[in-house]
This record gives sequence, structure tokens and C-alpha cells, in this order.
Amino acid sequence: MMPGMGREPVELLRRICLALPGASERTSHGEPAWFVGGKRPFATFADHHHDERVAFWCAAPDGAQEILVGAHPGRYFVPPYVGHRGWIGVYLDVPVDWDQVAELVAAAWREVAPKRLLAELEARESAS
Repeated sequence: MMPGMGREPVELLRRICLALPGASERTSHGEPAWFVGGKRPFATFADHHHDERVAFWCAAPDGAQEILVGAHPGRYFVPPYVGHRGWIGVYLDVPVDWDQVAELVAAAWREVAPKRLLAELEARESAS
């Protein structure tokens, strides 16, 4: 588990997203959203956005959406607007494995990050 579990989900998600190279945050469609290089979205918070759930949506590698939603529909879903592009929705109003969320966010970031930032993250991971 990640430290800080008593915090609001958006605060934990923000911390995970902003730890990635070149990540920034701004409001998009009324919700906090995270971008690589200021223009490529990789994750967005969803606080009762089109339903009664708290969740986030993120980019995902090919096939991940089908696998995760199929295996764990109580935890993952196909989000509106971006689901057709393979993004996944992750419910945050159920018990959350924040280490897994960090892995999903890192994978989302990798899907949209430019090569320069990918190399920066690989160098950072190699050093630790």
C-alpha cells in the first residue's frame, strides 16, 4: 500500500500522476486531469461524472481494457468518451490497491509520453 491512505482519492491520484516526468495538471471538463508535456492527456479524475461513482479514467495499452474489465467488472469499467480508444475506468469508491493504481497510471503515462520523457523515466528507474 502507498503511504497516505487516509487522504482523499483525488489527492493520492494527483501525487501518483505528478510524480511522472513532464506531468502537469489542469481542469478538463470540470475534473482534475493530468497531461504529459502539457497537451497529451493520460488520466482524469471522475467524481460522480455521469454516474454516482468516484473513479478515474486512464489511457491503457492495447487489450488491457478488455482483460481488466472482463476479469474485474466491479473494479474496472469502460469509461464514456474515451473508452472507444481503449482507456480504462478504475473505481475509487471500493477498496483500492494504490500500488496497482500507480502501475496503471505509469502505463497510461507511457502510452502518451514522448520518447524523450520515456528515456528520462527509464533512467530514473535504472538509478533506483
